Amino acid sequence: MHLHDSSIEVLTQAIVRYSIDRVRLDPPPLDGPRTPTELQAMAGRTVTSQGIGGLEALRVFGDVLAPACISVDHPRFLSFVPAAPTEASILFDLVVGASSIYAGSWMEGGGAVFAENEALRWIADLAGFPAGAGGVFVSGGTAGNLSALIAARWKWRHDADGAHDRTRGLIVASRGAHSSVAQAGRAMDADVVLVPADAAGRMHGRELAGALETLAPDDRRRLFAIVATSGTTNAGIVDDLSGAADMCERYNLWLHIDGAYGGAALAAPSVRSLFDGIERADSFIVDPHKWLFAPFDSCALLYRDPHIAKAAHSQQAEYLDVLQDDQWNPSDYAHHLSRRARGLPLWFSLATYGTDAYRSAIETTLEVAHGGADLIRQSEHCELVLEPELSVVVFRRKEWTSEQYHQWSSELLAAQQAFVVPTSWHGETVLRYCVVNPLTTVADLAMIVESLA
Repeated sequence: MHLHDSSIEVLTQAIVRYSIDRVRLDPPPLDGPRTPTELQAMAGRTVTSQGIGGLEALRVFGDVLAPACISVDHPRFLSFVPAAPTEASILFDLVVGASSIYAGSWMEGGGAVFAENEALRWIADLAGFPAGAGGVFVSGGTAGNLSALIAARWKWRHDADGAHDRTRGLIVASRGAHSSVAQAGRAMDADVVLVPADAAGRMHGRELAGALETLAPDDRRRLFAIVATSGTTNAGIVDDLSGAADMCERYNLWLHIDGAYGGAALAAPSVRSLFDGIERADSFIVDPHKWLFAPFDSCALLYRDPHIAKAAHSQQAEYLDVLQDDQWNPSDYAHHLSRRARGLPLWFSLATYGTDAYRSAIETTLEVAHGGADLIRQSEHCELVLEPELSVVVFRRKEWTSEQYHQWSSELLAAQQAFVVPTSWHGETVLRYCVVNPLTTVADLAMIVESLA
């Protein structure tokens, strides 16, 4: 099973050819889901005592399973937060898998960790973090938010010299915060208090100040972190980051900024001012698999002072004693131990194309998204729900019911024209598109608006 024989040589060539052909698709098919019953009938039994053979397994994947997955890199995949990995990043992901690198320690994966840290440094510089900042690539925003908040709680308890070791912590976030913040609270057994947001979903410093002032004294003592969002998932709105930083300084709190989607726009001069204040954060995340053109799964987690994160996350075990404490061991900076070198595809893409290309690509997506918003303004049957800030546009089809939105969405995907699903805004069913693919055009968005007539 582990020998490279003639059959594996044939399979290797087939897999490489499949990968090359997939990368060359322009555009890839949208495809769509199938039911478990349909897939069972089409694929048959694939895990057997004797195996079905690599070529047959590849055929089943290519002919049956892959078409049952929507291609998130299609230019008209505009739901949720799409992905648009560069060809260089996709191809290098093959290299990462083939290289069998354990990237949890410098001893075992120093070369890979060095490259990942180069990519992290670029992101840290975009955010204005100091030279000593650092972090790690984790699987996604949920893991990044949780790890950052664990570090925040560790510092709060450490600074209290044991007084809060048995105290249930408290986190304050905006009502527009990603659901993973509440999930982190549940995982940590911490409470989460939500601050009212404005009509656009933005948390302002004055509302945050009011929420903190109205906390009971016991709750204020439990408070250890404020979470602000730089690009809400549903609407692409950036919180008042400077206002949040002011409150953290006043109350000696940890400021964590969730930029899983929107943080990539730090690279775009046209919207950089929206992020003023991010340089004052204690921790920050951005997902390269969203708007920084890397494949799944990758979240960059950065700390202003990584020593705090290391104290919070380092695991102790006899077999780990050999790892040198003065080396950069990525397993020390998040709630993980084993990890793949998931930051390498981003590093390779940055090294291949240069950061100027990234700036240009992000600006292109912003221009297209806002060009689509102009089409909605000019439309007689659609209207904007709110003015877009980043590359998310929320709008409504006038006089439609929720059922009509869902029927239209299903028909659009069935026709292989686009993937746009409804969302809700203040209880109303509306539409939303998110542009992160530089290959998406205003003409693509025009087709969608026209199809709503």
